[in-house]
Amino acid sequence: MTTHHGGAVIYAKDLKRMAEFYERVVGMRVCRSAKDHIMLESGAFELVVLQVPPRIATTIAVTVPPVRREETPIKPVFFVESIARARQVAPECGGTVNAAQREWSFDGVTVCDGSDPEGNIFQLRHARNDARG
Repeated sequence: MTTHHGGAVIYAKDLKRMAEFYERVVGMRVCRSAKDHIMLESGAFELVVLQVPPRIATTIAVTVPPVRREETPIKPVFFVESIARARQVAPECGGTVNAAQREWSFDGVTVCDGSDPEGNIFQLRHARNDARG
């Protein structure tokens, strides 16, 4: 069993779609699921995708493409093997990763933002500083 050191909870209108997005784009794996949540993990980080209650879900409109929720004061960060690969997979799963021209360097890693199928902003970080990014 993995010892977790941190994590995040993301509320989702479409539980399965959101969990699949983080599984495929970020490379997390499902470790537990139930009717109202799916728990994913990657190393010591845990992400719980939690189903928004139906009475609230009916009030949430998700557009295609989703409107980015830029006003949210929190942005989860995920370390990935390749930002370029995540950029290719994200649209297949309903999300986006910003273009390579919008990447930057922070504390010795390459960084790029994106948004999931419901418009939540996240950040990807990649430890290698080479063209395979």
